[in-house]
Amino acid sequence: MSGKRFLLGFDIGGTKCAAILGVDNGTSLDVIDKVKFATAEQGGAQQCIEKFCREMCGIVERNNVVAGDIAGLGISCGGPLDSRRGVVLSPPNLPGWDAVPVVELVEKVFKMPIRLQNDANACAVAEWKYGAGKGSENMVFLTFGTGLGAGLILNNRLYSGANDMAGECGHMRLSEHGPVGYGKAGSFEGFCSGGGIAQLAKSRLMEIYQRGGQVSWCDGMAGIAGVTAKTVGDAAEAGDELAVDIYRTSARYLGRGLSILIDILNPDMIVIGSVFARSEALFRSEMETVIRSEALDHAAKVCKVVPAGLGEKIGDIASLSLAAGGF
Repeated sequence: MSGKRFLLGFDIGGTKCAAILGVDNGTSLDVIDKVKFATAEQGGAQQCIEKFCREMCGIVERNNVVAGDIAGLGISCGGPLDSRRGVVLSPPNLPGWDAVPVVELVEKVFKMPIRLQNDANACAVAEWKYGAGKGSENMVFLTFGTGLGAGLILNNRLYSGANDMAGECGHMRLSEHGPVGYGKAGSFEGFCSGGGIAQLAKSRLMEIYQRGGQVSWCDGMAGIAGVTAKTVGDAAEAGDELAVDIYRTSARYLGRGLSILIDILNPDMIVIGSVFARSEALFRSEMETVIRSEALDHAAKVCKVVPAGLGEKIGDIASLSLAAGGF
């Protein structure tokens, strides 16, 4: 027995997976070792889980970790899923993962507490316990990446709802028309995600080029397809007026969406990752203006909106946070 509290993590993504060994230092989690592998190359859910178990056993062995020092294993995966039964339920980014009893399969190898959550919930726990949300009692975490996922911490507990569907605020329609996100035009995700910002930009660029205009950061009509949120963000950071206006549009709808969350949930903190965390200055002013005009004043005054604090390591810390428990 070393006295250290080790944690195991399984981060399941549509493109890649990771087996992670970490240690709990009380106020932080540190990654000790990690192996990444391509999801699709494993041939299916069963093979992917078997690959994880093999890699994790190898990590544990080469780091001389004994079973008695491991507190638990956390599995972070895109939803939908059933966290109570430990089953993954056909996530759109994991073709063929249909009713996969991932916890049961992993338990056959690792005889320890195993906790499964969707990735947004896992990231919410990570930011709440070890990131920008530390110390908050009622926190909303928004991914603001390729899509807009959310995790809710309410009264110092993770809230996942009746069947793990709580927090799907990206599906809320904020406008009758607008970019498509979560299968719905004008949705919160449509306006406030990397994919949504790219859609906003492409629409504006198409109009400009059809009128015979020019844009310095896009190489004509042929270049429109390759435009991303980062393309627009880099141009906006450099002061391009069109790019700034595109981000201003996203920021305006971000303010509207946050106002709804503030009014309904009365959080003391909203933590936003990815695109917002990288480009906070492009969102902050317009977002706050809308919140002041839309949200209830007493609720808005107690709510801080902050960028995520864990950066690129959030996926690793998310699965380890599940292993640590206490949520």
